Amino acid sequence: MKNYYEILGVSKDASAEEIKKVYRKLALQYHPDKNPDGAEKFKDIAEAYDVLSDPNKRNEYNYRLENPHMRGNPGGNPFGADINDILSQMFGGKFNSNFGQQRRRAPEKLIDVDVNVVDTFMSVEKDIHFTKKVACDVCAGKGGERTGCITCGTQGFITQSIGTGFFTQIHQVVCPDCNGKGHRIINKCHSCNGESTKSIMERLRIRIPHGIESGQMIKLPAMGDFYEGVVGDLIVRFNIKNSNGFSKDGINLVYHKHFNLQELNNDSFEIPHPDGKLSVKIPNQFNTEIPLRLRGKGFRGNEVGDLYVKMEVKFDRS
Repeated sequence: MKNYYEILGVSKDASAEEIKKVYRKLALQYHPDKNPDGAEKFKDIAEAYDVLSDPNKRNEYNYRLENPHMRGNPGGNPFGADINDILSQMFGGKFNSNFGQQRRRAPEKLIDVDVNVVDTFMSVEKDIHFTKKVACDVCAGKGGERTGCITCGTQGFITQSIGTGFFTQIHQVVCPDCNGKGHRIINKCHSCNGESTKSIMERLRIRIPHGIESGQMIKLPAMGDFYEGVVGDLIVRFNIKNSNGFSKDGINLVYHKHFNLQELNNDSFEIPHPDGKLSVKIPNQFNTEIPLRLRGKGFRGNEVGDLYVKMEVKFDRS
């Protein structure tokens, strides 16, 4: 069984604060990003700290250390955990055999865009305007001179233990010292004041998907905000508005036609349909509560919708 006290270079009576202090120093010294030859040492340090920093795990470990005949996992972590899982819990992300963390992802940026029913039918192109964050051109998006965060080992996350003994659960939380960035700014950029970004007004032309519903979204990769060296995705959420007498009901198009008494004497009326004007014959008898139906004149997808015409009569008794 590994001697975690010797690995960290502390006595068996070392306090939690002393263990934490030594761990931070060693983690910074042997972190693979700064010391490629220190990967194995770093693995042992992380494993030792994971056990000795938790009172319940430490008590269990001490008992096993004093009773080497006890069955367990000799030569390894007495709790049987995979070292990659320990590192993932302690530092966030998924580690591989080379202890390299996967590429950081930028948060998605969500914007709302109002479009009218006719535009969705025609699937037109539309210019959208929104503010976005881009890398500061003075500091190249670094915010200034940086130093790695010792608290989280430059990973942006620390762990909290909940529960006791074998029921202990490890939860990741954002590092309070670096706010999840993995580093601190020691000399701020005079242009962005250490924020690493600046805001600009962006104009983007997009095509509105035919028949899209209110609340539906499309993703535009790498068109969002700059964050820690990467650009996030832009999410466009559509809000469908009624326009020119038209509304939308699923795959069906609905047109609201208002008549006065004089217009009811005509034989027909026109509808400014997006495909072109439609001439509709006025029935000799009709019920304003039942719309006229024109088959195949709605939205076209896997199914073809219809056009419903709601006839509403308005007149002035005076």
